[in-house]
Amino acid sequence: MLTLTSLLSDFKQLFYPHICSGCGTDILSAGNMLCAKCFVTLPSTLYAQYANNPIEKIFSGRLKIEAAHAEFYFAKESLIQHLVHQLKYKSNKEIGIYLGEMMGRSMQNSKRFHSVDALIPLPMYPDKERKRGYNQAAVICEGMSQVMNVPVYNNVLIRGRFTETQTKKHRTERWENVEGSFAIKNEERIRGKHLLLVDDVITTGATLEASGSRLLKIEGVKLSIATLTTATK
Repeated sequence: MLTLTSLLSDFKQLFYPHICSGCGTDILSAGNMLCAKCFVTLPSTLYAQYANNPIEKIFSGRLKIEAAHAEFYFAKESLIQHLVHQLKYKSNKEIGIYLGEMMGRSMQNSKRFHSVDALIPLPMYPDKERKRGYNQAAVICEGMSQVMNVPVYNNVLIRGRFTETQTKKHRTERWENVEGSFAIKNEERIRGKHLLLVDDVITTGATLEASGSRLLKIEGVKLSIATLTTATK
């Protein structure tokens, strides 16, 4: 029986290989997306544990938030950049869910996010989402939700108009680019709730500030923010 099980496993690995999303090795446990070597090299921030961390400082004086967190430091040519690229441009939704689960565990281990009622993925412009096939922030939320046991509200915050790419804009230009581009649907779902606004990356925080400001206009809403990566140390 053991031999048959081993043969079936080898057959499955041959035709449906289970490999590390980081380095491509097939030496990893079933159910894991990363091998042990890649897993331990992920640059965790540990920000979930600490008030007044660098992510919260980004929004100081700009947006009233309860808490904020980013799971990993982002650097060019790094493992985390490769994984985010896989999520956003290579249709690897599984790695997004996996990393979302990791972020969810970090936040579960912190008492600072226990009062969150719902996860709100930062919406994409509809044409961009149709082209990609999904919203990467919603995929990350899916993994977080499974760990945190908190629902995802996908159709509450919506992108109301097209905005140009933020990549080459400075902070003021980024704010002007996104101001007024978000709208609320099904407002009654979020009244009086503590919402966790989620995105894949934070740079200046302009887009999260604009969308968060819109959410805070709803009666009784409290807001926290979480991103998968940050360039801020």
